[in-house]
Amino acid sequence: MAGRIPRVFINDLLARTDIVDLIDARVKLKKQGKNYHACCPFHNEKTPSFTVNGEKQFYHCFGCGAHGNAVDFLMNYDKLEFVETVEELAAMHNLEVPYEAGSGPSQIERINGKAFIN
Repeated sequence: MAGRIPRVFINDLLARTDIVDLIDARVKLKKQGKNYHACCPFHNEKTPSFTVNGEKQFYHCFGCGAHGNAVDFLMNYDKLEFVETVEELAAMHNLEVPYEAGSGPSQIERINGKAFIN
């Protein structure tokens, strides 16, 4: 069973991550006013309806309703599980994910991909 990741770590990780930079590395964003816009990466469209708000650190698509923060975007765009997403974001910031004592997958299980998430 995978260990719990402390909420304070996730909040810190989100505070360190600029959602505009994260999304712009995957989907080319265009600044319009205080927000950024692009065609939504989650559905086919010709007119951009995907908006990223850098001030509030969230994205929203007015076409398909996709929305969320940096963790949500990575989970959906890169098709990762929650723990994998947190580990990916942590790696981007050269941080180690602190699992609660005795409850995280062993290093060998993570390397072999055999850690199960419940």
